[in-house]
Amino acid sequence: MNESLALVDQFLQTDLDEWTRQVVRRHFDPGTGSPYWLKRAAELDFDPLEITRYDELSALGPFPLSVLRKLDPADLVPQAVPRPIAGRVFDSGGTTGDPKRILYTPAMLQHRQAWRHWSFHTEGFRPDGNWVQGTPTGPHVIGLGVQELSSYGGRMYIVDIDPRWVKRLIRAGKLAEADEYTDHVLGQITNILASQPIDYLNTTSALLTALIRRAPELAAKLKGVRVSGTHCTPAMFRTFKETLNGGSGAIVGRSYGNTFGTSAGIPDEDDGEILPYLPNYPNVTARVVDKQDWTREVGFGEQGQVMLNVLHPDLLLPNFLERDQAVRYDTGAAYPCDGVANVMPLQITRNAPEGIY
Repeated sequence: MNESLALVDQFLQTDLDEWTRQVVRRHFDPGTGSPYWLKRAAELDFDPLEITRYDELSALGPFPLSVLRKLDPADLVPQAVPRPIAGRVFDSGGTTGDPKRILYTPAMLQHRQAWRHWSFHTEGFRPDGNWVQGTPTGPHVIGLGVQELSSYGGRMYIVDIDPRWVKRLIRAGKLAEADEYTDHVLGQITNILASQPIDYLNTTSALLTALIRRAPELAAKLKGVRVSGTHCTPAMFRTFKETLNGGSGAIVGRSYGNTFGTSAGIPDEDDGEILPYLPNYPNVTARVVDKQDWTREVGFGEQGQVMLNVLHPDLLLPNFLERDQAVRYDTGAAYPCDGVANVMPLQITRNAPEGIY
C-alpha cells in the first residue's frame, strides 16, 4: 500500500501540459504509435504532434464511441508496447447498445490500483477488514475491486452480478423477473453477512439501497461500505450513513466511473448535499461541458455533461462524452484538476436503464 500512496503523490505533482505532450507524442509517433491514432492522423488537417497543451486536445474532436464496439482494442495501444499484446479486455455494460471494449495493460492496472489503495486509505478502511464484494465481475472493470481490495489486505467474499441481464429484463418490461434476479443476488449477500465475520461491503448504490430495505439489521452491522458506479444521490448517502454501523461513524466510501475512467470520492460537504469526486489524475481528467455544446465548459457549481480525457501512455481517449451529468466542482489548491459532484445519468429510459448498477 505504501508504494501505491507514493505513486499517487507522484501523480498529483504531474504538470498536465507536459503529460499531454508525452502521451500525444507516444500515440502519434510515426514509428511506434498506436495503429488507430496513426490512421486518424492521416485524416486530420493538422499535425497532432503540434498539440503541446492540455487545452489543445479539443482539436481532436469528440472521441467516436461507436469505434469501441468494432475496433480491435490492441489498435489503441502504441506499438511501443511489445507484441503480442498482454493484458485484459474489459467491456462496458452495454446499456446503449453492443458493449464497447478497451484493453488494460499492466501499467494501466497499476495506475488504477494505486488510486484505489489511496481511496481505501484516505476513507479509513482497515487493511485487515473482511469484505463482501457484490458487483459485476467478468468483463466489467468494477470486478477489479476483488484484486484491489485483497491486495490492500482484505479477505474477500464474492457475489457475481450480470447487469446486462437485468437491463435486458427492464427493457422488455419484465420488471417482476428483474426484481426476482435482484432477490437472487441479495439472497447470496445476506447469507454471507449472516454467517461470516464481515466488516465491509463493496457494491453499487442501488444494491445497497435494496439490501437496507430487505435486511436492515444486517446492513446495520456493517462498519463501512464502498459504493461504485454512477448514481449515489445525497438522499442515498445520508441513508447509508444513518443505517450502517448502527448509525454511528460508518465509512461510506464512493467512487464514480466506468470502463474508461474512474474518479475517487473526496469528502462530502453540507451534510452530504455535495458529493464530489476527483479523477484519477493525470491519466484521467474530467470536464463538465454544456449539454448542447461540448466545446463550452460550464462554470463552477453549474451542471453539465461529463467529458473525460483519458491520457495514459497506453491509451488515449480524448474528449470522451459520457452519458452522465454532474456539477463542476472546484477542488481549489488541494488538487491539480477539477472535480465533478452529484453525478447522475443524463437520462434513464427503458431503452437505457441503470438497473442494479
